[in-house]
Amino acid sequence: MERPAALPSSVNLNNGITMPLLGLGTFRLRELQNITKAVDAALACGYRSFDTACVYRNEADLGCALRQLLPVHGLTRSDIFITSKLAPADLGQNAREACLQSLKELGCEYLDLYLIHWPGRQGWRSDDARNVEARKEAWKAMEDLYDAGLIKAIGVSNYTEHHLTQLLASCRVKPAVLQVEFHPQLPQTDLLSWCTENEVHLQAYSSLGCGNLLGKEDVKKVANVYRKKPSQVLLRWALRQGVGVIPKSSDPERIKDNFDVWDFDLMEEDMHELRMDGKEHRYCWDPTGVA
Repeated sequence: MERPAALPSSVNLNNGITMPLLGLGTFRLRELQNITKAVDAALACGYRSFDTACVYRNEADLGCALRQLLPVHGLTRSDIFITSKLAPADLGQNAREACLQSLKELGCEYLDLYLIHWPGRQGWRSDDARNVEARKEAWKAMEDLYDAGLIKAIGVSNYTEHHLTQLLASCRVKPAVLQVEFHPQLPQTDLLSWCTENEVHLQAYSSLGCGNLLGKEDVKKVANVYRKKPSQVLLRWALRQGVGVIPKSSDPERIKDNFDVWDFDLMEEDMHELRMDGKEHRYCWDPTGVA
């Protein structure tokens, strides 16, 4: 069997914006010194996309690190792609102010991508029907910010197909990106098909199953075949399907390893091998019960 053709390193979103398929996740990455070290390593080996969120409490430090390091690496703001997310506590009428605050924290004139982080509002029960209206209010505010050029693309995170269908029925600007947990034990096949049909780019978080997949024998077996590390074949598994990835790490060597996924591709049988026993397991939050 011939290997598939090499995959692109970026994707054109449904509004024409180009987004790198691989970025640095910053969840739980705190303190300016640590963030600067991670960002420096990422920029050095080719990362051009950085993912943060209001609830990560690191927007200000990430912005500071980027302003310091971009000139060092011969880059400008336009060379990188920055994503942030609306906190669940701000879902609803506070969305505009929350986004403007993220811009201020990051020290940016615009965001490349802004996502609704969770389909429910913090402090409300998951089955509270008010969540539906809060999502609509937040999306309307994001559409206005998009029109004003303060956000280049808007999207959602942790939405189910149910939430997405609701959004498409009422939105003026279509979501460009859906960010969800996605890995061989949670392949989200139906959701990926829905995104493909509706021109919404699927981006994965927790591609390594919060680290739990790295020691799986099936994963190590495939990694040995390609002389790659388990993390690299897991990331390539998603990229092979056109799914973006944002692996997080504070270690320069691991950051480099996670970017070293462009010189090989997985055979179809190895894609299936990585599915292990086929049983699904969610390592992060489950949004299926949110009204």
